[in-house]
Amino acid sequence: MNWGVISLFGMSTVKFSFAPFGGKIAELTFIETYVSCCSGAILSAAIFYFSANYFIKKSIAKNAKIRQDFLDQGLPIPVKKRFTRMNKGVIRMKRSIGIIGIAFWAPFFLSIPLGSIITAKFYGYNKNTFLLIMLGIFLNGLITTGITYLF
Repeated sequence: MNWGVISLFGMSTVKFSFAPFGGKIAELTFIETYVSCCSGAILSAAIFYFSANYFIKKSIAKNAKIRQDFLDQGLPIPVKKRFTRMNKGVIRMKRSIGIIGIAFWAPFFLSIPLGSIITAKFYGYNKNTFLLIMLGIFLNGLITTGITYLF
């Protein structure tokens, strides 16, 4: 059992953009690094993409409970800042690069779990969205693994 492959697989489930750099350190081949990183990223993307509705509903329910707790205690409801820097950036990205850009780059730059949930939230109705996420993972994995082994 190769612990380098397993650790890259695990690291890719969370932060895919940095995982291939560990392949050279673990003395893995290009193919071992690429396959283990893409496998971990696709597993994580599938889990979070297809369960995004669950996470979104849990977040809404949690916020509603917090609001109700404040109302029950007679306290003013704190105003949550909705237009954060991150939210503005995601909306700007959605408007400028669309479904292909979000599906390719959000999981790569943010993280696989967060990027998959955001992509599912915006484009979950489109049946090709997960295919685009997988294509983005393969392309981004090839680029980052190639950069790792070239330098």
